[in-house]
Amino acid sequence: MFDVVITTCGTLDHDIARCFQDYYHGSFALDDRELHRKGINRLGNVLVPNESYGIVLEKKLLPMLAEIYREQKTLSTRELCGEIGRRLENEDSILFWAAKNRIPVFVPGITDGAVGSQIWMFRQKHPDFMIDVFRDEEELARIVFEAKKGGALMIGGGISKHHTIWWNQFRDGLEYVIAITTAVEYDGSLSGARIREAISWGKVKEDAAHVTIEGDATVLLPLVVAPFLA
Repeated sequence: MFDVVITTCGTLDHDIARCFQDYYHGSFALDDRELHRKGINRLGNVLVPNESYGIVLEKKLLPMLAEIYREQKTLSTRELCGEIGRRLENEDSILFWAAKNRIPVFVPGITDGAVGSQIWMFRQKHPDFMIDVFRDEEELARIVFEAKKGGALMIGGGISKHHTIWWNQFRDGLEYVIAITTAVEYDGSLSGARIREAISWGKVKEDAAHVTIEGDATVLLPLVVAPFLA
């Protein structure tokens, strides 16, 4: 249903890690000092043991990077995501399905996560291995400028949200927008900014069909998508 995905390095981290190891249901109220001593990381009420995250990513990703490196020494993040997705062969993976359906995945903050750290580690021994983020920008520009109309489903905020609306200001704004967020508006953050604010910047058209839905995406996203899958 979508032509492009713009996301964070964290999406890659957890998408890849969960192909090989499990995460666990915990609680927001657990003792974080005790968790740290046991080698368990907490994501809200999700528990991520070290062996399910950094350790497994290093074990699985470095061989992938070595294989990719033999074929291509400079890649955009979109190309990197496609190469990783094709190698995962796991139907629970976002990257797998994006690669299978030829949907480009862009990660403007590629170094902000465990995958970025693994790329950096790999590059210590292979200094000619490069991630070209400007190649991503050239491709995004082409997608945006050639689009007859622009629509976006934005889950959360941060760099993914901003990169989406930023590029669309150059075509006078998005025509359709759905934003799901738990961030508050009054602290002035981009994550909490309602879509109507983007109209003042020209990132969303004045007559755009838009809505900001406040709530948990794990509850709301299935409700938004369900009618299209019925």
